[in-house]
Amino acid sequence: MAKSKKIVMTGGGTAGHVTPNIALMPALQEAGYEITYIGSYNGMEKELIEAQKIPYIGISSGKLRRYFDWKNFSDPFKVLKGYGQAISILRKLKPDVVFSKGGFVSVPVVLAAKHCHIPAIIHESDITPGLANKIAIRGAKKVCCNFPETMKYLPAEKAVLTGSPIRRELFHGDAEKSLHYCGFPDHSKPVLLIVGGSSGSKVINEAVRKVLPELLEQFYIIHLCGKGNLDEKLKGVVGYAQFEYASAELTDMFALADLAISRAGANSICELLALHKPNILIPLSAAASRGDQILNAKSFAKQGFSYVIEEEKLTDQTLLDAVREVYADREKYIHTMSESGQMDSIGTILKLIESVSK
Repeated sequence: MAKSKKIVMTGGGTAGHVTPNIALMPALQEAGYEITYIGSYNGMEKELIEAQKIPYIGISSGKLRRYFDWKNFSDPFKVLKGYGQAISILRKLKPDVVFSKGGFVSVPVVLAAKHCHIPAIIHESDITPGLANKIAIRGAKKVCCNFPETMKYLPAEKAVLTGSPIRRELFHGDAEKSLHYCGFPDHSKPVLLIVGGSSGSKVINEAVRKVLPELLEQFYIIHLCGKGNLDEKLKGVVGYAQFEYASAELTDMFALADLAISRAGANSICELLALHKPNILIPLSAAASRGDQILNAKSFAKQGFSYVIEEEKLTDQTLLDAVREVYADREKYIHTMSESGQMDSIGTILKLIESVSK
């Protein structure tokens, strides 16, 4: 058994800032690391990490906004408080290294690591670094990223192209199990999986439900629509299985799916690439975000991994045309993705962690 080493992991706010950390955990434990997680008091990361039986410590966390909000006056004090708490926790735990997946809760932790002379590695999922990581980069020894295009936005001496850690269990789904879980009668139709991100997508939900009869002629449909977004009127429709969220079941759903419709969050699309799932991406519009999903989607379309519909161009017809076209060309997409040389992200990041550990 390897000598016990200590790592503090951090990241939160959305599932995208947590799932890659969870994907790394088994390999870290096998390498002899004792893991402690620092997140916000009540963020979604708390439940996800505690489910992994990993010690979790909550700290004060504020959001850093680029727009006017009255909370901009109080949140810096929350961040400062979190910074003080993180210093105290790190001094007590004395970890060999800190690994951050981003989100605003990670900023005080990474800066506290620098203050305590503990090496920190951060991972940036999107093509351009978000505000939280832009600040945290100053305290980091190395910065991992998913896309070749990201390298030019990062300090050359810190940037490492690693790809995104993918949970091992995603590669071992049971399609038969999902068929029964979703209540589909047989394998007579291909399966379309719709994923709107961790909180669901109203735009995608409405677009899919408007053309449901046409889609059901050709496909069975698994629709992950987000919390509070189930449509009671559609309960009992044969071939249509709607769920607010899938956790353990998602692995089996991926195994069953022949085609996916998804937002273009970096972790989601990296999972689709790793699993070689033909996909249609509908990135979050620039009006509702900083435009990172649009850049992610363009990169994947350019590499031949995805078909992209801009949210502003999403209509009944563009959606149906895309589904029919991608399904008809599915072998081409599968071949391109399988030739992509998807990196061994977990192995690469683990070597990086080992190299900077004190």
